[in-house]
Amino acid sequence: MKDKKRSYILCSCTGILSLILLDQFTKYLAQAYLRGADDIIWIPHVFQLHYLENRGAAFGILQNQKIFFLVLCALFLGVAVWFVLRIPAASRYIPLYAVTAGLAAGAAGNGIDRLVRGYVVDFFYFSLIDFPVFNMADIYVVVSGFFLVIYICFVYKEEDLGFMQRKKDQRGC
Repeated sequence: MKDKKRSYILCSCTGILSLILLDQFTKYLAQAYLRGADDIIWIPHVFQLHYLENRGAAFGILQNQKIFFLVLCALFLGVAVWFVLRIPAASRYIPLYAVTAGLAAGAAGNGIDRLVRGYVVDFFYFSLIDFPVFNMADIYVVVSGFFLVIYICFVYKEEDLGFMQRKKDQRGC
């Protein structure tokens, strides 16, 4: 592996690990200070910290499907690794490395919760719009997913993303 590609992958891994640590630390704090306690109101009738043990996905769907979510997480992380290994080692593609790291960190953060605790710790709550309670890993996934769509639809041209296509065998197969 070339040095430039190795440094991009190392930076991605460092970013993923840092984001996972931040996610797990905030969940630790939520468990330590919010579990069994009254909500902490930051902006009355708008935003608060509210402890929730989520055994499903957003909006409470697929409750108690731990194995399904762990398999989905493993598949997602596998696709992220495949994608990072295919992204060219050029500064033009740094945003793709970053959004892939954010998506992977979000999946891994919630995957760790499901594996270790059996549920995901959520604690951010927008009461103004009664939005589902969420956590840092969820933020990583949503923000990274948003930017991935923006990059693919508006920044990169089709030929810029040719690296995702299957490479043909040298023999023409």
